[in-house]
Amino acid sequence: MPRLSEVIAALENLWPAERAESWDAVGTVVGDPGQEITRVLFAVDPVQEIVDEAVKLGADLLVTHHPLYLRGTTTVAATHFKGRVVHTLIKNDIALHVAHTNADTADPGVSDALAGALDLRVVGPLVPDPSDPEGRRGLGRVCELDHPLTVRELAARAAERLPATAQGIRVAGDPEALVRTVAVSGGSGDSLFDQVRAAGVDAFLTADLRHHPASEAVLHSPLALLDAAHWATEWPWCELAAAQLDEISDRHGWDLRVHVSKTVTDPWTAHAASTAHPTPATTLPASASRAPSDSAGAPN
Repeated sequence: MPRLSEVIAALENLWPAERAESWDAVGTVVGDPGQEITRVLFAVDPVQEIVDEAVKLGADLLVTHHPLYLRGTTTVAATHFKGRVVHTLIKNDIALHVAHTNADTADPGVSDALAGALDLRVVGPLVPDPSDPEGRRGLGRVCELDHPLTVRELAARAAERLPATAQGIRVAGDPEALVRTVAVSGGSGDSLFDQVRAAGVDAFLTADLRHHPASEAVLHSPLALLDAAHWATEWPWCELAAAQLDEISDRHGWDLRVHVSKTVTDPWTAHAASTAHPTPATTLPASASRAPSDSAGAPN
């Protein structure tokens, strides 16, 4: 059986820590380098429910996409939920390793897995990594469809292929517009609109789209937007990463047992479809005819 240090070395080769963003917190959070590893669990979030699953599974190593302590801490007391995670991991001899933005830009990475889940052909990165001479690494992916789909059909495919969440897939733009090219970015993607427009794609599938950036994006061009749940756009990476570690295990003769958590850790648990419709302005009562000032709230 390999030791934790050997498995971590293999994971660092896939997702080098130096390729993470400067603000990120990646790498090994908990674990004894000399500990033997027999079973590994991949998940998106290092939350208590996932850690409890690792305990029940008998995993020695938990690999997550999201960091446990992104902004640092001064305590790991079990009085806080993150402290309880640390206590549970240590008491059960489970190591925790994080691959976040270094997995986002990897080749293959988070957005490759998202594209693969939707049967999209990757053309290249949306935001290329200038340190990659082959031009394969970077944030997001520009993709092509095998045959054109309407925005409505592409959204239906995303809803069918990605893990089910309360949010489902939200769409902005003409549902009947044809889509031949798509940009995808796992996780929050509304900081990438300039790059998406520059790529000249017909649609952009990502998560966490906010009102103002989305509104400006669809007014700027005919670009269609497909907004999925953050967790759902990143979960396919867990399957990709598990397959990569499986291949490494076979190559080294480690005989690791590698698992992917199916537990849904998206924080939204229910969805109620809107049934009411805005009253036409011409029929508003006099007391309600004046719209509130835009200055009443800051942009999202």
